[in-house]
Amino acid sequence: MVNVGAVGIGGDNPVRVQSMCNTDTRDVLSTVAQINRLAEAGCEIVRLAVPDDKAASVLADIRRESPVPLIADIHFDYRLALAAVEAGFDGLRINPGNIGDERKVDAVVRAAQGAKLPIRIGVNGGSLEKDLLRQYGGPTPEAMVESGLRHVAMLEKRGFHDIKISLKTSSVMKTIAAYRLMSDKVDYPLHIGITEAGTLVRGAVKSAVGLGILLHEGIGDTLRVSLTHDPVAEIGVAYEILRALNLRERGPEIISCPTCGRTEIGLIELAEQVEEALRGVEDVFTVAVMGCVVNGPGEAKEADIGIAGGRDLGIIFRKGEVVRKVKGNENLLPEFMKEIEKFLEERR
Repeated sequence: MVNVGAVGIGGDNPVRVQSMCNTDTRDVLSTVAQINRLAEAGCEIVRLAVPDDKAASVLADIRRESPVPLIADIHFDYRLALAAVEAGFDGLRINPGNIGDERKVDAVVRAAQGAKLPIRIGVNGGSLEKDLLRQYGGPTPEAMVESGLRHVAMLEKRGFHDIKISLKTSSVMKTIAAYRLMSDKVDYPLHIGITEAGTLVRGAVKSAVGLGILLHEGIGDTLRVSLTHDPVAEIGVAYEILRALNLRERGPEIISCPTCGRTEIGLIELAEQVEEALRGVEDVFTVAVMGCVVNGPGEAKEADIGIAGGRDLGIIFRKGEVVRKVKGNENLLPEFMKEIEKFLEERR
């Protein structure tokens, strides 16, 4: 187990949800704004790229404004890691083998030890050591695991054990195999993810398959869903993966029918509007949005509250029992939101 700020990872802690800002870290206002949006969506740890001295110079300003722990992502320049520690960051993402000679590695480890913050070793299939690529014939799972263990050994020999490990590729099957191998070799917390997974739909599918398999096997202590999209979207996908596996819940689960020839309302638009209206709600309950006033309540009778629409008429139901009828499709959403507010007030 390690602690990133006040957030425990591994052990008996829940699987934690992370993301990474895609803002220019040197732009303090936009970076802090995105961190706040991520935190509001349920993100528990945020990683920031620290590409140069200018970015390092504003880290303390960002840290003061952040409501969640921050991790500095460092490549090649050990001085940037030292600056992140000095700025009060809560963790480092580095590979000790690429930040310089032994003296420089010693300096970073001493700083991390002194500040009691963890280091995540982040192995990426696209940037493995050349000798490992030659030895294994490419970025194989075995090559990734050996790379990770090399970096772990560099920290362990300096008496440093507050370590997390990640082994990411864009290949779902290689990523799964790499984490399986590593989980048999170490007891350190594992940060799981499918890197460069793609745009919203493709990336969500690849992440759900890969991370879902690993989590179902008990592998993974913290995760990031990597999307070519607004990083806030990553948080929603992450929690839906965890919800589907009965590992964590946050906010309402929204179920909706896929539409058919009997649908007489704009169900797709209505479902999206309900989802958007409930985006900031943290309470856990089930909402149904159905397209048939005849069969909808019965088909979604397990939902805590739901709506079913027909031609110029909608019904609002709880646990399959109709509680209200609403005339006019334009009234469906506002009236439904009133009923949800009433439902939540009663529950609270």
